[in-house]
Amino acid sequence: MSSEPAPEHRSDTALRVNGTPHTLRLDHRRVLLDVLREDLGLTGAKKGCDHGQCGACTVLVDGRRVNSCLLLAVSLDGRDVTTVEGLTDGGDGLHPLQQAFLDRDAFQCGYCTPGQICSAVGALAEAEAGHPSHVTDPAAPSGRPVALDAAEIRERLSGNLCRCGAYPHIVEAVEDVI
Repeated sequence: MSSEPAPEHRSDTALRVNGTPHTLRLDHRRVLLDVLREDLGLTGAKKGCDHGQCGACTVLVDGRRVNSCLLLAVSLDGRDVTTVEGLTDGGDGLHPLQQAFLDRDAFQCGYCTPGQICSAVGALAEAEAGHPSHVTDPAAPSGRPVALDAAEIRERLSGNLCRCGAYPHIVEAVEDVI
């Protein structure tokens, strides 16, 4: 018995990953994380819990942060995906958050770092767009940018776990970029 799915269980899927277009014939059951790592060789996003609970696999889809271990890749046809490898300052340098993580030593083992950085990029965009968090002051005007203090940053990044406990430095790195 073959482990290959029947042709009717595969679809051509167009993804723009880190600015590069890809058309892949994908099994409908494959998640984005596996496609990124196994098919495209982008190993920045990590496989941690495989249940969407640790955030190690966080990437951006159309600028919004997502757990790539939970998303079926075929459901993203025509979408833009950005991984930690695709974050730059517009040139050959690092994204400001990547640089801040280095400057603040906001990692120890580094396993969670790509997910933390992608999540922070998404969190900054969400706050700028006026999306409130659980700790946002209810009196804050709706739809206006949300000021990010340490409590807001911690809340917005709470879905990304760090087993080494580098949280204080992660918060400081994000504060450096605000």
